[in-house]
Amino acid sequence: MGFFVQTVGFFVIALLVGVILVRAMARAGQSAAADGTERAMRVYRDQISEIERDLARGIIAENEAERLRLEVSRRILDLDKGDRGRPVGGPAPKTMRMIAFATVIVAVGGSGLLYLSIGAPGYSDMPLVERHAQAAEARLNRPRQAEMEAEFAAAFPEPEDFPGRAELEPMVAQLREALATRPQDETGFSLLAQNEARLGNFRAAIEAQVRVIELKEDAADVEDYAYLLDLMVIATGGFVSPEAENIIEQVLRRDSTNNVALYYSGRMYAQTGRPDMTFRVWRRLHDLSPGDAPWMPEIRAALPELAQISGEPRYQLPPRPAPADARGPSEIDLEAAQDLPPEDRAQMIEDMVGGLSARLANDGGTAEEWAQLVRALSVLEREEQAVAVLQEARTVFAARAEDLALINATAEEVGLSITAP
Repeated sequence: MGFFVQTVGFFVIALLVGVILVRAMARAGQSAAADGTERAMRVYRDQISEIERDLARGIIAENEAERLRLEVSRRILDLDKGDRGRPVGGPAPKTMRMIAFATVIVAVGGSGLLYLSIGAPGYSDMPLVERHAQAAEARLNRPRQAEMEAEFAAAFPEPEDFPGRAELEPMVAQLREALATRPQDETGFSLLAQNEARLGNFRAAIEAQVRVIELKEDAADVEDYAYLLDLMVIATGGFVSPEAENIIEQVLRRDSTNNVALYYSGRMYAQTGRPDMTFRVWRRLHDLSPGDAPWMPEIRAALPELAQISGEPRYQLPPRPAPADARGPSEIDLEAAQDLPPEDRAQMIEDMVGGLSARLANDGGTAEEWAQLVRALSVLEREEQAVAVLQEARTVFAARAEDLALINATAEEVGLSITAP
């Protein structure tokens, strides 16, 4: 109904505008015609006056003057009989009306087709502030964890079968019974969480993982919370509930680069009407992730469209990052290398740096990888090569302030003293 009303309303308004345009152009044509006739009459009157002046001065004879008067009079009669209403130097009134009608048809018809093809009939006007307010309300009022778990369980009541399930189920049952009498067994609850998840008992797995975190207290690390987050979202079929959002916040407070939390954070924004925030979060996640990360196909497919929606039409999807085992030396690798004998340390870093350097030169990479290469070359005391790589990285990321800041911070950290652009 809304589509029909809006479409009819659009064409009624377009028709009214068309009528106004036709009338305006017709009046303009009539005015132009009147102006043209008046100009012609003034010319003819001036010609008659000029003839009389020439006759008085003796420039022309009486018979010549009479002939000229007759010629001008004939033209005036022709104007009255056949050309009245024609603008001098312009098209005839009929032509003007045809042009006006054709212009209106093209304008109204073309705008209607354009609206039907790229417009959104049936939707009311939604300014940006209103859309953000609706997204905030949707986020606040979205279903809770328990509700979505029940809905997902009802949609998929049959547990997934896999080899070894028959043997695993009695073992998990025994573990449950044992933990009922050992409520402080941290390792036991950790095993229970993992195996309940394997059996598809996600509510039981979540409760076991929550118990693990309670037992660890302040010693609970990012991975403990990230695993709980994973279980909670899997239990709802991919929906990020308010309770899961709370775990996301706890994870990101401990590690702002945690991939699991960033991925689910992006999904949460997408589910609550903020694709612009999804673009920001997933763009960062893409730059932080190895090419073989399980979420990479999804976010690489989504980023170009998210960029358009978010007002970033110039965004270009970067080349797919290398797999995790080809990303070059990490901070942990470099720290581990410090404990090796000098020759072994140099050889270890040399091997890692060679592969990373070749890949960045051929395929490019993220700002983090360029920073790793600069740091590794500094560890190898190849200052000249490190400076060259640093300059190249600054050129590559000159238009991306956040990445450039990371490159410059790395240069300052390792003591490379060249002026930043």
